[in-house]
Amino acid sequence: MAKMKAAVFVEPGRIEIQDKPIPDIGDNDALMRVTTTTICGTDVHILKGEYPVESGLTVGHEPVGVIEKLGKNVQGYREGQRVIAGAICPSYTSYACQDGCPSQDGGHHAHGYKSMGGWRFGNTIDGAQAEYVLVPDAQANLAPVPDGLSDEEVLMCPDIMSTGFAGAESAGINIGDIVVVFAQGPIGLCATAGARLKGAGLIIAVDGIDERLAMSRQMGADITLDFRKVDVIDEIFKITGGRGVDAAIEALGTQQTFESALRVLKPGGTLSSLGVYSSDLSIPLGAFAAGLGDHRIVTSLCPGGKERMRRLMSVIQSSRLDLKPMVTHRYALDDIVAAYDLFSHQRDGVLKIALSTGS
Repeated sequence: MAKMKAAVFVEPGRIEIQDKPIPDIGDNDALMRVTTTTICGTDVHILKGEYPVESGLTVGHEPVGVIEKLGKNVQGYREGQRVIAGAICPSYTSYACQDGCPSQDGGHHAHGYKSMGGWRFGNTIDGAQAEYVLVPDAQANLAPVPDGLSDEEVLMCPDIMSTGFAGAESAGINIGDIVVVFAQGPIGLCATAGARLKGAGLIIAVDGIDERLAMSRQMGADITLDFRKVDVIDEIFKITGGRGVDAAIEALGTQQTFESALRVLKPGGTLSSLGVYSSDLSIPLGAFAAGLGDHRIVTSLCPGGKERMRRLMSVIQSSRLDLKPMVTHRYALDDIVAAYDLFSHQRDGVLKIALSTGS
């Protein structure tokens, strides 16, 4: 049986390269030869044991590559075609999908809803940090890469760009709104870019790393606040004349950032939460206005599917957004242990790592 190299979760604190069989595909699947992928903050949660997955699972959920093989039911594509697939690969046949919640796809069993069920790569099936990946329900999830776009130009589309944009979309940003984005990691940076594209009148970015604050200005932030140097909540109320912001996007997943996002909302404002939390949250009574402030708290899991991917790549193709500067480091798949060490410890100004399979 033909083998491939894959990054495999062994146990908390240990991901390593192993040889695994190249996947056999079903009639509705496709086999993608991965050319470039990346590491996400969620992968680090898996590495640390904060998000449980099965031992032996291939991790990663952001594939860019070439169609190696197509199932007999998959139409309109060709072998050798450059494609991406979203981190979320819904079936589009479940009750959840048809109810407008494809990211919560529960498949064909019971009531058809499952929290995060659309997230399959590197969660419930083998993922993208490998030389090959099986793309399920390929007809719904393979998105051709437009001519002229490089792997690195579309590398953020499967997850980071889709997630960050979802935060801005879920925030219900209107033209001229005041928006704050807490944390300027890759997702927060894309949320900042999404807020700009949605027409925000003033965007405030919050972080404590100089390089990220500088990058946030490239993505569209008008004001940057370094939480190491200022009281962020006080500063935001000064900036807004005591009013508060229309929307606060939380992009880290901690009690502190969630609470700060809630505290700076105007009455009737929206908290759009993108962070992956690893402990219980508490809601401060005053910031919550005792439950009477007409606030909205909304969460998002990045939308997937080929139409979502097409739209994101269209934004890149039309030069409305350039995410290439977010790729700060490049590694070969064989060196993934070193790449995880760099990314998980956030050294050397790392934002995103491009992992090349060499194929």
